[in-house]
Amino acid sequence: MTRGPTTPPRTASGFFLPDSLEAAFWNIAASGWIPARWVERNVPGASDRAAETDEISIEIVSHCWNYAHLLIYQLSSLALFPPQNAKVTMTVNYAAEDQETAALLAFFSDQSVRNVSWNWRALPKEALFRRSIGRNDAALHTAADWIWFTDCDLMFRHGCLDQLADALQGCNDILVYPQAEHRTALLADDDPLLRTDLTKLRLIDIDERQFTPYRNGRATGPHQITHGDVARAVGYCNAIRYYLKPQPRFAKCREDRAFRWLCGTDGMPVDIAGVYRIRHAAKGRYAGAGIRTRARKWLRQEKGQTTAPPV
Repeated sequence: MTRGPTTPPRTASGFFLPDSLEAAFWNIAASGWIPARWVERNVPGASDRAAETDEISIEIVSHCWNYAHLLIYQLSSLALFPPQNAKVTMTVNYAAEDQETAALLAFFSDQSVRNVSWNWRALPKEALFRRSIGRNDAALHTAADWIWFTDCDLMFRHGCLDQLADALQGCNDILVYPQAEHRTALLADDDPLLRTDLTKLRLIDIDERQFTPYRNGRATGPHQITHGDVARAVGYCNAIRYYLKPQPRFAKCREDRAFRWLCGTDGMPVDIAGVYRIRHAAKGRYAGAGIRTRARKWLRQEKGQTTAPPV
């Protein structure tokens, strides 16, 4: 199943400011200096959010640019550990110029997985480089009860989606997130886990002994599981035009915090197993040898020395 890109409605707010100033403004606003209701007034109240008690449908929205070596683990996790009690649509936003990712998606299109539907969405790379554009389009058009915005380094292993579906029975919270996940250390780009041979595509699994449990404190970028009624009403930062502008290079994902601010919550934790994430020092979106690239890699390595508290 493939759906083409859709232009989001022009309902967003913005300013005639240089991008750097507008970015600073929205970053400050999302810190709580401005009431979110001044920007987003469409968040449904509790009585307008369904509390499903039947089979839960979940759309997972990921994106990939030069990360096929990680995406293969994510898609394989759904094929190896398919949900039994939930219907899942796996949406991946990508750009046709990324030939490794395109080939990987073509391979998984031929994999028939119980209760999982594949949905590949080719975007112009400039739209892909602002992650919220693809997320916003998926949010506005999802038919699912819940939509999980994630990154392609996350895996849904044994019991993950079934336990999530159980936790969402009768739930009408705006936003939830996994209380804990299993992470690797910050891996160098020559680590064997990141050296997958993409010329011989196949389902691929991990060695769980490389992962350590950690506790999450809020619904961060890969863990934003949003009520479907909320997603359809507010999109993903649809009220902020700045976060819907295509970019010439991959933009830093500050809209994650803006999304929580607009929703008015950091999310409610849910206790589910099977959430695994590969942490990596080298970023595919920062490919190159320039000063900015080297600085970002250094900062990421330094930041990686501080981790979330272990479970």
